[in-house]
Amino acid sequence: MKLYTKTGDEGKTSVIGGRLDKSHIRVKAYGSLDELNSFVGLTITKLYDPMFCDIASQLAKIQHELFDCGGDLSAVKQDYPFKTKDESVLFLEERMDQYVQEAPELERFILPGGSEPAAYFHICRTITRRAEREIVELKQTDTIHPVVLRYINRLSDYFFAVARVVNYRLQIKDVEYERSAIVFRGRKGKGNEQDEK
Repeated sequence: MKLYTKTGDEGKTSVIGGRLDKSHIRVKAYGSLDELNSFVGLTITKLYDPMFCDIASQLAKIQHELFDCGGDLSAVKQDYPFKTKDESVLFLEERMDQYVQEAPELERFILPGGSEPAAYFHICRTITRRAEREIVELKQTDTIHPVVLRYINRLSDYFFAVARVVNYRLQIKDVEYERSAIVFRGRKGKGNEQDEK
């Protein structure tokens, strides 16, 4: 099998049900999900300690779901059977609720980082946010599968929660943004408000 087809030499690419310019916002959106999936794969390689086996297993599941999301975004066919399900959104919410209880109380914005694996999760979080912005832009002009947007919105929160848990398990304190006001007020940083300020 050849890896090159030459069909994209004029700046267009195939999607499910047609062809688009490679600069189209739909292509940018699912391209960002592909980039994110690569970073998730890299992050898994940083979770070799047995204390992270639960998280590594979840990331493997998320990689498959990101492929589902990308496929759903690449479909311009009206009758395409979308793969991203509400159950996947619920799974992320349940894991976040668990990790918010495990991590210490959070009152202020924190700096991305701490341990190496936590830093990778923050990179995943910010790529997810970019993908979300692109999906929202696409939604303004084209039809999308709405569960994809919900899933990606939850996923960035999930990465934030996991980054904090990873630092906690490694006994590394999150570094608070030194000029931050108290913003979470007893919510344990549930959700990723610091990325949506």
